[in-house]
Amino acid sequence: MKDELYQKAVELRHTLHQHPELSNEEVETKRRLIDFIKENAPGLELYDRGKWFYAAYRSDNPQAKTIAFRADFDALPVEDEIDAPWRSVVAGVGHKCGHDGHAATLAAFAVEINEAGADNNVIFVFQHAEEIGDGGKYCCVVMEEEKVDEVYAYHNCEGMEKDLVVIRPGINNCASEGMEISFVGAPSHASQPEHGRNPALAVCNIVTAIPEMIAPGRYEGLVLCTVIQIDVGERAFGCSASKGKLLLTLRAENEPELDALQKEIEDLATAQAQQYGLEIDFSYHDVFPETRSWPEAVDRVKEACDVLGQKWHEWESFERGSEDFGYFMKNTPGAYILIGNGEDSPSAHTVAFDYPDDQIPQAARLFGQLAGIRP
Repeated sequence: MKDELYQKAVELRHTLHQHPELSNEEVETKRRLIDFIKENAPGLELYDRGKWFYAAYRSDNPQAKTIAFRADFDALPVEDEIDAPWRSVVAGVGHKCGHDGHAATLAAFAVEINEAGADNNVIFVFQHAEEIGDGGKYCCVVMEEEKVDEVYAYHNCEGMEKDLVVIRPGINNCASEGMEISFVGAPSHASQPEHGRNPALAVCNIVTAIPEMIAPGRYEGLVLCTVIQIDVGERAFGCSASKGKLLLTLRAENEPELDALQKEIEDLATAQAQQYGLEIDFSYHDVFPETRSWPEAVDRVKEACDVLGQKWHEWESFERGSEDFGYFMKNTPGAYILIGNGEDSPSAHTVAFDYPDDQIPQAARLFGQLAGIRP
């Protein structure tokens, strides 16, 4: 990457970091990225899709494939406490996962393709709301609309050897969802609980059934159910509770097994509601698919690294955490790539985290090799 472009990319990254926006609120973030593309890559086509956008390079190669690259750009509700001029000016909000760096990388890479050209059509997808699993399910429509042949994304990774590229065919990240079960019964005086309908036992029976539901041996892959919150009744010792909520996070290595667990919990909760005369309602939040890299796309990343002399490692395990890039790879070959920040780097989602600027040219260089950028 030319030094002038690198400096522009770093300046963009610092600006995004200083002005973070939460998921589905990334109005100025999106504007800044679009302005950067317009100013520095005027030959690209821009497609504004509301909360997200993409840019496109059309190759003159009649044998061109269409290859897409995705970057997320939302921030987290986490305070920023880095000691730097680009520290967040928004209280309680910070780019503590490095999405500012991902977006700046893709923007700089778009400029490189605009200037050098490529043997393939290249689609640059700038996505909102990754942190809550809400963006990918909308942005992935570009896969079909642009007839994308391959799709790639990368994420910086703390605690991993600096600049090491880590890939894995198959599951990279678990599917997960937040499950909210709401019960409504009928109040009564605490001295006459039999005259009311209290949801407490229904909630307790569900919670105590969870260990058996996720017992080892019931599923092929990892399956977890974590109790997030139990909220029954009010602080009123004269009243028997009439309302209750149970919040759970369901997580599974294989998406069908998450669906099976969800169905089992729904059936039990419905039976409990009937037993205790309660109204019941289910709602779901922060829904993430499984993120599964295609073996042929992983091989492409390995080959690109070998050409570049870039060290890579095939990960033996997978992340329990979730990533909505999985939506893009449902029907399109692709790979999710991790790049190490250094073994002593601060952990993501913490107040001390800051994306390493020197990762920008490395990731862009790898993207360029995958895209067939011209010398």
